Amino acid sequence: MREALADLLDLLDLERIDEDIFRGVSRPSLVPRVFGGQVAAQALIAAGRTVSADRPPHSLHAYFLRPGDPGAPIVYTVDRIRDGLSFTTRRVVAVQHGLPIFHLSASFQRVEAGLEHQAQMPAAPDPSTLPTTEEMLRRHADRFPDPTVIPRLVRARAAVDLRYVADPPFVTAGQPREARSQVWFRTDGKLDGAHDDPLLHVCLVTYVSDMTLLDSILLAHGRGGWVAGDVVGASLDHAMWFHRPFRADEWLLYDQESPSASGSRGLGQGRIYTADGQLAVSVIQEGLIRVPRRRAGPRGGAEGVDGAAGAAGA
Repeated sequence: MREALADLLDLLDLERIDEDIFRGVSRPSLVPRVFGGQVAAQALIAAGRTVSADRPPHSLHAYFLRPGDPGAPIVYTVDRIRDGLSFTTRRVVAVQHGLPIFHLSASFQRVEAGLEHQAQMPAAPDPSTLPTTEEMLRRHADRFPDPTVIPRLVRARAAVDLRYVADPPFVTAGQPREARSQVWFRTDGKLDGAHDDPLLHVCLVTYVSDMTLLDSILLAHGRGGWVAGDVVGASLDHAMWFHRPFRADEWLLYDQESPSASGSRGLGQGRIYTADGQLAVSVIQEGLIRVPRRRAGPRGGAEGVDGAAGAAGA
């Protein structure tokens, strides 16, 4: 197993400090706060550890309340809302420095048969024909005058083999296009032994789901995003529905689009398909998207930039 993936698995292996209380740590991200996908995945791990293994998660709904401090541990408290005959419900609050930073509700269901239909998988090239994230970034190195950007991007996503079908917004800034994007992804290594746990596969996809979902909003306006510095923002809420079984270490197609942006908020929605065309997951997220405003200097010149603090609640 590759080192980056092993580190991510360690990140999701929470310390149990009481029956329904867990503690997690963080890893560096592209911005000076905890990556939202990490908090969501850790919270779902905490909830899942209080539910029997025969009831996999089928949905989660979450709000990002405050920016997380990557230098401090996060405490996850699980509230056992209900244990029914078919469904189990859990609520999780993530706390740092005595304040809640994240709230998650998750529902689990015992496996049962029922009616079946799904949206058809869209066309997409074979992932083996696409460049890796690092190859794509090196190809466009001239777009990044700051020499630290590419290593930071590569390091932040090293545990995931993520391949863009078309160039991402931080490469094509200044060129508006359709509010839609696609990526193929899988963990950069196989999950086996103790790590081949269905709950862990779900939590790993939850982690990845927050990486690119707001890209389609940026594409519609030719914005490069937080990497380019032409917008500031953060995830506000996140919802996922898990329809069918999948493996996080096998190729998954993440088809994403944005139907709306207004009021400094943008909506991203996505569908995640297995390589054989099964609709596995649906995702919806609203994000804070603000365009920085120039402040006038004493002589009318640009003195600085006003914008969001880069976190929910700004």
